[in-house]
Amino acid sequence: MNIEEFRNYCIAKKGVTESFPFNEDTLVFKVMGKMFALTGLEHQPAKVNLKCDPERSIKLREDYDGLIYGAYHMSKTHWNTIEIEHLPIDLVTELINHSYDLVVAKLPKKIRLELEKL
Repeated sequence: MNIEEFRNYCIAKKGVTESFPFNEDTLVFKVMGKMFALTGLEHQPAKVNLKCDPERSIKLREDYDGLIYGAYHMSKTHWNTIEIEHLPIDLVTELINHSYDLVVAKLPKKIRLELEKL
């Protein structure tokens, strides 16, 4: 998956917005105002940070050593950096979905109901 495919996949999800809140190179994707993915556009190969269940993070980092690792400048317990160009596309899309779902699950009920109506 390249960075354009990553962007298109993320932005197509329900309730997602994109912005550059930190600088002109860091693209952030939020669902209902809560971040679930971000990427530094200057990275080659493309790298993205995604939220992940802590236990699953450990397993992913072991299974994909050097391609999935603790996210730079973020909680390494809950966020992974993923080199998306070197991993199977089905794994990348599944990890995007996992991140999105984790964030949605933590939204207040009122916000989740608004998301369902979109």
